[in-house]
Amino acid sequence: MVPTAHTKLSFSLSPLENPILDRLLPEHQRKVLDRLSTGLPLAVTANLISDEDYWKRCCTERWQACDISNYGDSWKQMFFERHLENILKCFIPNTTDPNQVLDLIPLCKDYVRKLEVDQFLPPVQMDQEERDDLSNTGSDFGFGEVSIHHYDLGVLITALPHLEELHLTYGVKDCGMNFEWNLFNFTHQDCCNLAVAVKMCHNLKVFKLTRSKVDDDKTRLLVRNLLDHPCLVELNLSHNLIRDKGAQAVGKLINHSRLQTLDLCNNQIHHLGAQALARALAENSTLTSLNLRLNCVEDKGGEAIGRALLTNTTLKSIHLGSNNLSEPTAMLFSQVLAQNTSLMNINFSCNHLGLDGGKQLLEGLADNKALTKFNLRLAEVGQETEYLIHQIVWANREEMRLGSLQHPPAKPI
Repeated sequence: MVPTAHTKLSFSLSPLENPILDRLLPEHQRKVLDRLSTGLPLAVTANLISDEDYWKRCCTERWQACDISNYGDSWKQMFFERHLENILKCFIPNTTDPNQVLDLIPLCKDYVRKLEVDQFLPPVQMDQEERDDLSNTGSDFGFGEVSIHHYDLGVLITALPHLEELHLTYGVKDCGMNFEWNLFNFTHQDCCNLAVAVKMCHNLKVFKLTRSKVDDDKTRLLVRNLLDHPCLVELNLSHNLIRDKGAQAVGKLINHSRLQTLDLCNNQIHHLGAQALARALAENSTLTSLNLRLNCVEDKGGEAIGRALLTNTTLKSIHLGSNNLSEPTAMLFSQVLAQNTSLMNINFSCNHLGLDGGKQLLEGLADNKALTKFNLRLAEVGQETEYLIHQIVWANREEMRLGSLQHPPAKPI
């Protein structure tokens, strides 16, 4: 059959073969975009349509809560980051077609700058007998690591040239009555795959791996691949199982990276790990924030950190809440408050500093003009002392605020 003019025209208007949207007059472009279906294949729309109103429709029709301020104020960035995240959260190894991810890479690689994946599904156990046996023996023998490796992010994140933030949690959300401990197991192989991938992600600035049972061995493996990373400025390993050897590895990382923010909250770090971190702090000139809340560094660790802060001139914020600290640490930090002019925020909440410890801190603050936040909630320093310290800190904060009003920072040319 000889093609008619109508069939020729329909072929020529195929968006894949003849993308002419940018050749239309602006008012015609607007009419087309306003009527364009959000259900078109991404292979057609990803690299052809840059109109933010179109991608806004794609987002708001799919998700109820849409705040583009978390996505560089870009609807297109939001769509591709959340779309990719949803695929990763639902990916089942050995069941889901890997091409679901691989085919998306050339479409989204120019728009993805941050990934937040708070769930990784393990492979489905097809053999019910084997599954029951794994469940019964898992608590004693490590949950049969070999059978529950998760999706390997390596191919994906090394193919995203603009990826700057990676937030991961290895576990399963909303598992309900199907709860099993092995759903929350970050295996050694998972760690190896992730460590190699992060090392190759040269533009990565923020790496968060939380609530994933990261222990000392896995921490050391990650650190070996993060040493001398060219861009990493924030590391968050909170809510894991890191003990002293893991903290010692992180201490080495502090002075072999550009880290500015380090969060080790809610781990199992004792005084040896804290002392290793303190030795790194004493020599460091980049770290500005350290969070050690909910560990057990005790006074040996607290005093070591205090001594490091007598020489450190860059740390601005430290959180030592819930670390079983008492008067000796308070006495050492009294010297820190009298000498250190960099610290602006200290948190000693939920410790046992005692009345005498509180008085020591108050004396150290006498001439301090730098501290603007000092949390002593449930630190047992006494109500009067806590009030007087609050007054000094408030005065510092007001003086700093007035100073910034009188001398605003110069605008970049």
